[in-house]
Amino acid sequence: MLAILEDSRTGEITACEVPPPELREGGILVQTHFSAISSGTERATIETARKSMLGKALSRPDLVRQVLDFAQKNGVRAAYRKVQARLETQRTMGYSCAGVVLAAAGAHEFRPGDRVACAGVGYANHAEVNFVPRNLAVRVPDAVSLKAASLTTIGAIAMQGVRQAGTMCGESVVVVGAGLIGILVIKIARAAGCRVIATDLDPRRTDLAVKYGAHTGVVSSDPNAAQIIREFSRYGADAAIITAGSKSSDPTEFGAGVLRDRGRIVVVGDVGLGVSRASMYTKELSLVLSRSYGPGRYDPEYEEGGMDYPVGYVRWTEQRNMEAFLDLVASGAVDLGPLLENVYSIEHGAEAYTEMREGEGYTSVLQYAVREHAPPVTVAPARTTPAHTLTKLRVGCIGAGGFARDMIFPNLRANSAVLLSSVASVSGASSESARRGFGFERAQAPQDLIRDARTDAVFVVSRHDSHAEFVCRALEAHKPVFVEKPLAISREELLQIRAAYQKAASVRPPFVMVGFNRRFAPFSERVRDFFAARQEPLIVGARINAGYLPPSHWTQGPSGGGRILGEFCHFVDWARFVVGRPIVSVWAAALPDGARYHHDNLLATIRFSDGSLANLSYLANGNGLVPKESYEVFGEGGVARLDDFVALELSRNGKRKRMKSVRDKGHQLEIARTVSAMRQQQSSPISFGELVEVAEATFAVHHSLSLGLPVQMAESDPDRKNDADDFPNILQTGTAAAS
Repeated sequence: MLAILEDSRTGEITACEVPPPELREGGILVQTHFSAISSGTERATIETARKSMLGKALSRPDLVRQVLDFAQKNGVRAAYRKVQARLETQRTMGYSCAGVVLAAAGAHEFRPGDRVACAGVGYANHAEVNFVPRNLAVRVPDAVSLKAASLTTIGAIAMQGVRQAGTMCGESVVVVGAGLIGILVIKIARAAGCRVIATDLDPRRTDLAVKYGAHTGVVSSDPNAAQIIREFSRYGADAAIITAGSKSSDPTEFGAGVLRDRGRIVVVGDVGLGVSRASMYTKELSLVLSRSYGPGRYDPEYEEGGMDYPVGYVRWTEQRNMEAFLDLVASGAVDLGPLLENVYSIEHGAEAYTEMREGEGYTSVLQYAVREHAPPVTVAPARTTPAHTLTKLRVGCIGAGGFARDMIFPNLRANSAVLLSSVASVSGASSESARRGFGFERAQAPQDLIRDARTDAVFVVSRHDSHAEFVCRALEAHKPVFVEKPLAISREELLQIRAAYQKAASVRPPFVMVGFNRRFAPFSERVRDFFAARQEPLIVGARINAGYLPPSHWTQGPSGGGRILGEFCHFVDWARFVVGRPIVSVWAAALPDGARYHHDNLLATIRFSDGSLANLSYLANGNGLVPKESYEVFGEGGVARLDDFVALELSRNGKRKRMKSVRDKGHQLEIARTVSAMRQQQSSPISFGELVEVAEATFAVHHSLSLGLPVQMAESDPDRKNDADDFPNILQTGTAAAS
């Protein structure tokens, strides 16, 4: 399918063929008929991308701070690689479109054939087909064309600005900035019975604003502007809605200057907020910000999880604002006709952006050819018989997010034994971006990548809730599979993987590897070797200053499974690697969350079959100035101390050896050994039984937290009877285990 992509390094806009997105639970697939280009927002995005590195840094000081923080924790080289990986991306454009539903999953209010308007960056893209979560889509009334409905998201932004102003019929409203959103604010405010004054620095825009619905227009640089507005409004304006875009606070200051006593300023546009105290205090003005489409914006539980707010408590969510805007259009109270004159086919989308930068138009609409039936996907069948040792391992990667770009793709590309065969993602557009940026031969949909005979091995680097599904698919296709941790985020998923593994084993030995990179760090191997000849149990201590993540972060939600399953598993595996014995019990306790944390301030004690103990502290309540990871191992008169993978101290018999290196957490060696084993058709660098054991132990941490009791683990054996009734017996608690 075709989609509009932007080069993050140069700002170049192109129409590209990309794989279609996958249908996911809680959303719909939409065949796009029209999508609207937002001249202000999208122009700003392109202008930022076109800047030099210094210009980009100056325009986004918040991102510069993030890079500096990352460099402090992970080193300058890692920070440089991270920045370069981001600059190699192709980004989707657009956030407002309309079309027809092709399919729905877990979104019972929509059916195939429904006409819908869709919202959201990363969802309502300029693309022939989009996946859209249920709360970011609304039905389009019969009286509204899909072309007009393509402006719905932008209209919802304007609607929320008017709502934040609390305007009433008969009040006077000044709209500062007569761009696209400003024009829509004017139309909505007039439909609400307000007397509307349009202001802009450009007299041509104020004239157009009057033509499109404002009662009068004023050039804001006119020395008499305040007087003109005061005379028109009789007392001074009741509300000023700022829709301009400016680095300065001049628009806000202007709005304050034309308001009546106790008037209201609402900031919709990206402007400075440094309005003077005198302007605010003497009139006792109020200032509020309008957050995009309305309540629900930036809340992943609402936008991605599909959880709505009760209408009795939140009357106007972003979805309800979209519906209200469409109702105004359907009734004729808001006429969008003059804004829909510039139409381009998706094939010529780049021209629309060029003319947008050079012209004065408010918006352009992209039109899509409607295909009656999607073209069939022809994929060669997967090879199911053993092959000789491969000269080059043809790797297909599922997932193209930050970690994949920062760690997995660069290490695969640097490996001379690897051919980057294919890349896939659920969105489609991000896979094309990765193909271009890292040199993959093709971009595909995930299911096609797994089945394709041109791919020898599958690397799964997608979101956590998809890991088990893709591992099972790869096992069914008899492809060796590497999956980033965690292997699964529920026992049910782990059971499915075990079943798929055993079924695949009836044909030939399966290959499953999980991305527990820390055990492959050179210093980790030195620690294990230091205690290799021991005859006594070990005491292992690990302190993880993980840092705070809000409960709203995706890793804390359903798609991430939480930080215990998503990251704490790393340190369970590290202890398992160093001790080298099976885990027999787990006990865990956590601090109260207090609505700020999410079970991510915890202590876990792990007991191993030889009596060794590991005490793991995972902390979200610390400070980033302290190194993230610290490990200590004691046994038989020896002590190993590992500080954040940059310094190792080994002490025994009165002798001490200190070593330092650049931070190496084992990613490169992990990939190298995995690729070598796949090519040679050898066993995974970590046995499947041990991978299952670590997953079970991590589930046991959750179980122990819920019970407040230690949890005993049965021996983890990948060849044991795989029965649904038997699986819960892996974990036992308290007296039940003792009996």
